[in-house]
Amino acid sequence: MTEVTIVPVAPAHREAWERLYMGYAEFYKVNQTQEMRDRVWSWLMDPNHETTGLVAVDKDGVPVGLAHVRPFARPLSATTGLFLDDLFVDPARRGSGVADRLLEALRAMAREKGYSVVRWITAENNYRARGAYDRIATRTNWLTYDMQP
Repeated sequence: MTEVTIVPVAPAHREAWERLYMGYAEFYKVNQTQEMRDRVWSWLMDPNHETTGLVAVDKDGVPVGLAHVRPFARPLSATTGLFLDDLFVDPARRGSGVADRLLEALRAMAREKGYSVVRWITAENNYRARGAYDRIATRTNWLTYDMQP
């Protein structure tokens, strides 16, 4: 298992974060512009924005993975959950436990804040990530739909 430390994303991580986030967009075939990355970065740097981020940094302090999360209301259970929007690990570091470490940090964050669940979605064909997810979490039977406004 690769030695990494999970820390909140910080200004010093910008360049490596951008490289990772571009890789994430490329993986999902999303045409992401610099303006879009700048906007997400501004959210991550704004302590009043709901979206926060973690990075997995290697022994040299270089980010090799990222996670973006936000709280979400769960009216049926009258609780708040933590939604994982984005999780990405540098392809050269996959299979080394970086994703597991990020997910465990999110579990700890949810526990600390009293959230009832950590939830995320992934692509049906994201088989490698799903292998990790199946070890760490319970796959639900819910389907996801998107409706354009």
